[in-house]
Amino acid sequence: MLNRRHIRIKVMQTLYAFKGGESDDFKKDERFLLQSLDHMYDLHLLMLSLLIEVQKRAEDYQDKSQRKILATKEEKHPNSKFINNQVLQLLREDRSLQIEIEKRKIDYWYLDFEYVDIIFKSILESELYKDYMKTSVSDFKEDRNFIMDVFSDIVAPNDKLYDYIEDKRLTWLDDLPVVNTGILKLLRKVKKENSHNYFTPKLFKDTEDREFATTLFKKSILNKSKFNEEVAAKTKNWDADRIASLDAILLQMAICEFQKFPSIPVKVTINEYIDIAKEYSTPKSSFFINGILDKIVKEYTEKGELNKIGRGLM
Repeated sequence: MLNRRHIRIKVMQTLYAFKGGESDDFKKDERFLLQSLDHMYDLHLLMLSLLIEVQKRAEDYQDKSQRKILATKEEKHPNSKFINNQVLQLLREDRSLQIEIEKRKIDYWYLDFEYVDIIFKSILESELYKDYMKTSVSDFKEDRNFIMDVFSDIVAPNDKLYDYIEDKRLTWLDDLPVVNTGILKLLRKVKKENSHNYFTPKLFKDTEDREFATTLFKKSILNKSKFNEEVAAKTKNWDADRIASLDAILLQMAICEFQKFPSIPVKVTINEYIDIAKEYSTPKSSFFINGILDKIVKEYTEKGELNKIGRGLM
């Protein structure tokens, strides 16, 4: 579920918040890093549970409409296509998903039900819904495409939902695009016969990714002075105070990958930190970081100090 870029971003944020030095105990900050990564899974469950609650809201709405004293013919005999959507049914019946939601106490929508109502009403008012409800039956493909469109066009971009998520947990703002993209990938590949734990993928692809997070964090701290000296040698015409704090951290992390992670290709490292700089730092940061890293790689190559294992890693 997590990709390496998001792991790098989380490490960057933790290093930025870290106030200690190389000799200080940073166990607390390491725990914060891992908790921050783990909280991303809570957000994944929260967004999936929102779809489940929206379906329940549709059931409740239909039931109340049918029991009206002056119910119309349409209200007495409603089109239940949305309620019976097969993908929504799969979500609701996925036992492993329910277990995770209960275990992690993802009961936010019970207390903040107005946001379920906001999404439900937005769906009802959409052209997507009107087109979908023109017929009373559908196949699995149509149901899947409809839920994908609802999620990408109505749920994900909803401003009120965005503000709500920001208020709940600040770190979720950076997680939301990754979580939403991951959910869309799951929806795109979902099938009738998917296993019961389909909607609860592992947070880390493997133990190597989890170790990458903690090792990158620790080794960036433990070698901070050494890495900063290398940067200083390449920026002699720059006042150290002029280098943005975030840029300094990104350079430390990139040099750490050059030196301490022999299996990660140089080009991957450079491209990743350039892209992160474009998103999180100043407008000129990506060019600055690219220039410094290019100088360092050339120097390492000339001195034979770029120890990368495997073909195509240079």
